[in-house]
Amino acid sequence: MVKGEPILKKDLDKKAIARFKRILLNEREQIIGEVKQICESSKEMGQDGIQDIGDEAANMYNKQVLLSLNENERMRLQEVDESLDRIENGTYGICEECGEPIGLKRLEVRPVAKYCVSCKAKQEKGKLG
Repeated sequence: MVKGEPILKKDLDKKAIARFKRILLNEREQIIGEVKQICESSKEMGQDGIQDIGDEAANMYNKQVLLSLNENERMRLQEVDESLDRIENGTYGICEECGEPIGLKRLEVRPVAKYCVSCKAKQEKGKLG
């Protein structure tokens, strides 16, 4: 079976793929906007003059939280970009593990999904067990 050919046509038509592409592009813009806001907030912290040790500790903690959020945003952005790449190369909606179609309902809930429900469940069981 050739990845991305007949299955993709049966399960996801061009209209559905275009809709998911719009969803993913919107999510990408949202993530970039959030990261810009986080960066601005991080720059503003600690620029309000003289601080005592408590203020410094609180600001350091807040900066660490913002940086970890930034890492989460980077991971989300990577997932979105990988999904957009799959759309471009014709493999969007195809499970990377078994090569079967990822259900439309799953993609609607999680447009960045790489695996069908059964392969994702197996993967999670493998991690848990």
